[in-house]
Amino acid sequence: MSAPPALAASSSTLAREVAKRRTFAIISHPDAGKTTLTEKFLLFGGAIQTAGAVKSNKIKKGATSDFMDIERQRGISVATSVMSFEYADLLINLLDTPGHKDFAEDTYRTLTAVDSVVLVIDCVKGVEEQTERLMEVCRMRNTPVMIFINKLDREGRDPFDLLDELEEKLSIQVRPQTWPVGMGARFQGVWDLDQSRFLHFRPGQQRRSEDLVSFSDPADPELFAVLGEDPAQTLREEAELIEGVYDPLDIEQYRAGKLAPVFFGSALNNFGVQELLDAFTRIAPPPQPRPTDQREVAPLEKVFTGFVFKIHANIDPKHRDRIAFLRVCSGEFERNTFYQHTRLEKKVRFSNPYAFLARSKEVVDHAWPGDVIGLYDTGNFKIGDTLTEGEALQYRGIPSFSPEIFREVVNRDPMKSKQLDKGIRQLTEEGVAQLFIKEPGSKKIVGTVGELQFDVIRYRLEHEYGAKCEFVHLPIHKACWLTAEKEEDLEAFLRYKSNDVAQDKDGNWVYFAESAWVLNVSREKHPGVAFHENSEFKTAGAEEPV
Repeated sequence: MSAPPALAASSSTLAREVAKRRTFAIISHPDAGKTTLTEKFLLFGGAIQTAGAVKSNKIKKGATSDFMDIERQRGISVATSVMSFEYADLLINLLDTPGHKDFAEDTYRTLTAVDSVVLVIDCVKGVEEQTERLMEVCRMRNTPVMIFINKLDREGRDPFDLLDELEEKLSIQVRPQTWPVGMGARFQGVWDLDQSRFLHFRPGQQRRSEDLVSFSDPADPELFAVLGEDPAQTLREEAELIEGVYDPLDIEQYRAGKLAPVFFGSALNNFGVQELLDAFTRIAPPPQPRPTDQREVAPLEKVFTGFVFKIHANIDPKHRDRIAFLRVCSGEFERNTFYQHTRLEKKVRFSNPYAFLARSKEVVDHAWPGDVIGLYDTGNFKIGDTLTEGEALQYRGIPSFSPEIFREVVNRDPMKSKQLDKGIRQLTEEGVAQLFIKEPGSKKIVGTVGELQFDVIRYRLEHEYGAKCEFVHLPIHKACWLTAEKEEDLEAFLRYKSNDVAQDKDGNWVYFAESAWVLNVSREKHPGVAFHENSEFKTAGAEEPV
């Protein structure tokens, strides 16, 4: 194991650049208001002038962070978007993730590239299934979490019930930072519990300076005059209850992923968003150390390292480009500098690395820990690949899951076979679906975690590659990657199950089990073969066989 390089001096440019960066993702269940909140952050950061309105699940005005045509048509996000903006003397890198469960795998990978998250909860629906899954990934890495309870301008659930549900279902302590006065038609605003001030809600109007008023405490007579006797009395009682039940905000507990600050508001009305953003800039962690197969890498190390967590083809359909999204983990990334591609064991150089603001991008000469940059890729990169200045290490923790739905690809236009082959391979390399090749006949089988992914793949094949296909359902329960200590054990299994095996795009053998019972029988009959649900079973820290 190699020794870590020397740390940069605290007064260096590297230390200053690391200290000013915050990299986080916004996550939520579909329709909780995630993309709307993203755009309000961009408004406060001056990155955009107007935000797209998402209403009734149809985008009336294209959302800035949804750059694919199919996203704008359906009113959902199906790919992670990367955006950077400045706020409160910080450079904030924001990753807006897909909310739809069919594209959760893209979100899981994105969570490996951030240092904290903001979780959006619908006050009407509360904690939903996808919310729990996303938080499980955050809990695996002890990722710091802030929670924004959205849509307070609608009639929703009791705030205390929501807090109880958050703690119970998400396995995390919470601490309210703001508190709603009323809800729906009775919603008057939020009380800032830490700074004893009230933010008045004016639906459909721009925020004014007089909307934020400081008071001595919730029992201040002037607050009663503003809210009315009954709402003010309710606020006083609830504020006392909060102080008695919930522990004060402990920043270290938050940064350790054990305590989540909670804010209330309405993203669509741009209400309560600035309070959330201000708190984020005060307490969210700067770039953090990250584990590799050799050691933990600190952001202040002088030598550059980074890893690819996402690949996206045709981000600009006019140029048919393929972009690898790389998180800088340590040191300084410089344009036109050769770096070591540790998996391929070769040097690579990038003349036009990009920083992104949704569909717009600009060439950058330097990037620092916490930054996410786009690298033009000619096919060299796979998700999880690491770049260094020469050290042979590989970043860990890029999750990959066994698909749940399997379909064979049938070409509808034999004259476009090359386009179909290229399109299927490039789109599956992005990580939203997995490709398996089955012999004889080189049959292509696509595995996904949801039905919607097939619609997106079919749409993009036709509109970006000019290829048309159908997907034929296959009766497969689970795909398991195969390994064996003895080569003859693996060869015997492949002969025994020749009709039920295929190879993934990397040439690894995969077994398609028709049912859980068949999988168990196969495992019992072939004890020398290991069955893995993780396609990255060869990497350090991967899961054990099933």
